[in-house]
Amino acid sequence: MEKRGKRVDCPALPPGWKKEEVIRKSGLSAGKSDVYYFSPSGKKFRSKPQLSRYLGNTVDLSSFDFRTGKMMPSKLQKNKQRLRNDSLSQNKGKPDLNTTLPIRQTASIFKQPVTKVTNHPSNKVKSDPQRVIEQPRQLFWEKRLQGLSASDVSEQIIKSMELPKGLQGVGPGNNDDTLLSAVASALHTSSAPITGQLSAAVEKNPAVWLNTSQPLCKAFIVTDEDIRKQEERVQQIQLTWTRLRWTMAKKHKRQKHQVLKTE
Repeated sequence: MEKRGKRVDCPALPPGWKKEEVIRKSGLSAGKSDVYYFSPSGKKFRSKPQLSRYLGNTVDLSSFDFRTGKMMPSKLQKNKQRLRNDSLSQNKGKPDLNTTLPIRQTASIFKQPVTKVTNHPSNKVKSDPQRVIEQPRQLFWEKRLQGLSASDVSEQIIKSMELPKGLQGVGPGNNDDTLLSAVASALHTSSAPITGQLSAAVEKNPAVWLNTSQPLCKAFIVTDEDIRKQEERVQQIQLTWTRLRWTMAKKHKRQKHQVLKTE
């Protein structure tokens, strides 16, 4: 709960601007106050950034103290000093662009220049690329996807798609639903090609010979015939969708014509 204060004129802002100080009456911050400013049109401002965005370049608020509502020249001096210090620190951090060869620092009356060697067969600079640390995965983590299914807006379970006959699961207690989720997860989380488990020994002991970067399915090959059949299915679905849109548009046009006719 807050106790409303009296709005007073703020001479530091353009004519018509009001300042209000509200005392907090309850809570842990009871006794403290909040300062608000009101424009001539009655718009409320809670912070100095809001005030600056609204006034723009019409008023210089760099030395304006939001709580007292006065211009503070000392604040302007502090801002200038901070900017000056920032510029000095940037100048100190500039790299040395002098390409002059160094001079040997030895006790000699003659200058002995340093020979610059740019390449040498036994001195090659090799970049050490940072290794990408991958998070370890639990063995047979795909089994956690068992029992999960999607549902529509009416909370009816959507029938899962049928997998091609070439995709066969591998591992303990594997089924088509788990295999479908594992293949979909591999396609979305990995950029490597999906080949399945290439090792034949994985069927004897999956816990030892399992390739964790591949889903729990036997090795498979996508043939040109599989690609052709998939293209035909996509074309058939597109054709059905086009016919459905045309039918709905025709029905909507007929209903609109009937409404206009009754009016």
